[in-house]
Amino acid sequence: MEVEQLRDYLMRGAVLVVQVTPFDRNGNIDFEALRFNTEVLIEKRHIGPLVLIPAGSTGEHYTLSDDEWRKVVKTVVDAANGKVPVIAGAHRAGTKWTIEHARYAEDIGADGVMTVLPYYHVPMEEGLYRHYKLIADSIGIGLLIYNNPDVSKIYIKPHLMRHLVQAIPNLVGVKENTPYVWTFYEQVKAVEGRIPIIQGRGEAMYVPTVVLGAKGFVSGYANFMPEFCLELLKAGEALDVQRLRSLLEKLYVLEAFISEMNNKYGPSTTILPPPYTQGCMVYAVIKAAMNILGYKGGHVRLPLIDIRDEDVKRLEKILIEHMELKPIE
Repeated sequence: MEVEQLRDYLMRGAVLVVQVTPFDRNGNIDFEALRFNTEVLIEKRHIGPLVLIPAGSTGEHYTLSDDEWRKVVKTVVDAANGKVPVIAGAHRAGTKWTIEHARYAEDIGADGVMTVLPYYHVPMEEGLYRHYKLIADSIGIGLLIYNNPDVSKIYIKPHLMRHLVQAIPNLVGVKENTPYVWTFYEQVKAVEGRIPIIQGRGEAMYVPTVVLGAKGFVSGYANFMPEFCLELLKAGEALDVQRLRSLLEKLYVLEAFISEMNNKYGPSTTILPPPYTQGCMVYAVIKAAMNILGYKGGHVRLPLIDIRDEDVKRLEKILIEHMELKPIE
């Protein structure tokens, strides 16, 4: 998919699925499971617009070696085979290393790359600008900025975002992760309709920001309930408040369970205050949900931990009885 086509596709609104990386009990990647999950998601494309993002945060990209990262991305690109856009996660703190990953993604046929803010050392705005400009100039595919202060200690403010949009022709969108609704709206206004601002914090935050211009959302839950997520997208685009509220009520029980898991297995060791950093048990819950419903979630890789059997049983009840999700055949 060409850059303009990808930008237009995202502008119309989509569910961007940040795919899990299935690990076995020994911590090895199950590539057949990854292919299976990808193929099942591709079959859902007739329900609504999907984008696949391998090697993102939900994919535990930071635990992958370079060789594993390449194999994960190639597995998804090959399985998608042009049927669904693939935007590969290319997340490294250094610019040079990120460019190498982005070029590989382009070489194997990915439609774009998603690049998180540089982390560890905090760059100045000029360094941040030059980081993204050089990455974009080094590839011919689309660039999706992942504006996530949770993991990076920095943030692209609206005035800098406007500058980047004006300077980077292959910028196709922003995965916007601010926890503040008004800041989200400021980002929408800053880009002046040139690129989509996508809700990066998932379904719950999509509901209050769709009226502010959110063009779809990024989802980890779509790994195990793509139909639900696409229904939420459709309700949002129609501004169907009653349907949005109904879906949010269903989702609330799952969100409450995840919050309980964060408290049970926590507390988090971070020194940062909420809402920026929360516990990460969500990834273990997503994988357990996939296993329950017939997908191949596998296990998380250390330093993350799985939920225990008694919690898996409770999760199964939430998914089947409350959310009325059905296992795949």
